[in-house]
Amino acid sequence: MSLTPVLELSNVSKTYSSRQVLSGLSYSFAAGEYVAIMGDSGVGKSTLLNLIAGLDSPDSGEIRIDGKILPVEDEAATNLRRRHLGFIFQAFHILPHLTLLQNVSLPLLLNRLPLDRAPVMLTAVGLQGREQDFPHQLSGGELQRVAIARALVHRPRLILADEPTGNLDQDTAHEVLQLIRTEIKANQASAIIVTHSRLAAETADKILMLSKHGLTPVPLENQT
Repeated sequence: MSLTPVLELSNVSKTYSSRQVLSGLSYSFAAGEYVAIMGDSGVGKSTLLNLIAGLDSPDSGEIRIDGKILPVEDEAATNLRRRHLGFIFQAFHILPHLTLLQNVSLPLLLNRLPLDRAPVMLTAVGLQGREQDFPHQLSGGELQRVAIARALVHRPRLILADEPTGNLDQDTAHEVLQLIRTEIKANQASAIIVTHSRLAAETADKILMLSKHGLTPVPLENQT
């Protein structure tokens, strides 16, 4: 089995409007590793996710996925995101004119994969029987579950989630976080969730605190 990390951050820095958000950030994320990142508001958690996703570029440093430098804002970046990344963002980005099944099927269609996994993932997030519903018929929590199913359906190498349980009740949150864990372990992928919820963070293999000093592991004795 390859020892190459799924994700490597090497001296990554980013400044916005003369304010340095990230400075010399370095860290490696192994295959099968499920990591939660916490930190104060404004410390750069969402910025970090956008950089890893290739939606923005660092001012300096490198980001590698499976040992390859992450390209930004070109066809190569688009193809990498489509094939290897799964996104769960707070805004959902569910397409309103498509049914739930069509929304979840999109990554499979774009990657020319069989479509039979889409209804399986809707069932996995508790939306069986709702395949032909449209987004306007769903609550915020249900839309979040559709976003999670869509992010996982094509078995991505890296899952990025920004407050993935923010619109979910405690029981549903626990179920979808366990689903994320099961999927990445089964596929030897990696997952990074950014969250303010300690309960959500404690489902991860590791909790990292993001601050101006970088990413710092929370001592194991503080994880329960």
